[in-house]
Amino acid sequence: MIISILLAVAGLVLLTVAADHLVLGSSRMAARLRISPVVVGVVVIGLGTSAPEFLVSGLAAARGDTGIALGNITGSNILNLTLILGVAALIAKVAVASTVIRREVPLAVAGVVLFAAAAWAGLTVIAAVALLAAAVGTLWLLVRWAGQGRNTELAEETREYVAGDGVTEPATTHSGGGRRTAAWREPVRALLGLAGVLAGAQLLVVNASSIATALGVPSLIIGFTLVALGTSLPELVTTVQAQRRGESDLVVGNLFGSNLFNSLLGGAVIGFAAPGPVPAASGLLLVMVVTTVLAWGLLGRGLVLTRGEGAVLLATYLASMPLVLSL
Repeated sequence: MIISILLAVAGLVLLTVAADHLVLGSSRMAARLRISPVVVGVVVIGLGTSAPEFLVSGLAAARGDTGIALGNITGSNILNLTLILGVAALIAKVAVASTVIRREVPLAVAGVVLFAAAAWAGLTVIAAVALLAAAVGTLWLLVRWAGQGRNTELAEETREYVAGDGVTEPATTHSGGGRRTAAWREPVRALLGLAGVLAGAQLLVVNASSIATALGVPSLIIGFTLVALGTSLPELVTTVQAQRRGESDLVVGNLFGSNLFNSLLGGAVIGFAAPGPVPAASGLLLVMVVTTVLAWGLLGRGLVLTRGEGAVLLATYLASMPLVLSL
């Protein structure tokens, strides 16, 4: 039992560090390839921070631990828009002055609702195909919107994040001089980050399952608590870094984009890896939808999330815990 806990914690740490390098390496590679900064912010960073959820849920579902897989996706979606977005608002007011709140955010809300409906009905292969098709269509739409070049605020914030310190040294020089990192470093960083995420996911899933068995706790609860918190740490790291620089558009785009990819691609992965019945989780799915709509509503009122509203989101997360534990 103690060994399983230590190994699970090691998996969490490895996931967090490796995912951070994966996101930064992928983002800088995309920037070197002259991909639109908005695409980098919404697609590359959103996909990168969601990589732990995909891999953990896929591994869990393939092992037959659908409770961990479903609890991880729903728990991560709830965490992103309550605990993490709330923390961001406590650091500084989240002011969004871009089209993200009018286009990308509603798209993410629709993705979460679609995933909730598919999970409630049963994540069959047909449902997985539908979620995957929705994910492909969403990616196409996001790239098309980015190509219009209207979201200048998010584009500038993404440039600052990619050029910033991140987990290591700056990737590019500014007009004042300095060195530019070697071109091979970012691909290597991204590949090592991906390998670390895979290893961390394996450690986490295997040992989380062992902990659930030893404690006699439903795997759905372990997925919602321990596993979801661990796989959401990359979003937390990215959010804190961006918010400390005042990059609120990137914060909102990352969190809602992560939930969008969690729901569509993560749901499809579960459906393909372990098609069939999933644990009864109607209460958890309802909480996920309600918290998503709540965060959307608070941000949409004036394109600002105050510290008081951030506290409301944190309180919502704490209030959801008794519901999950009573399942």
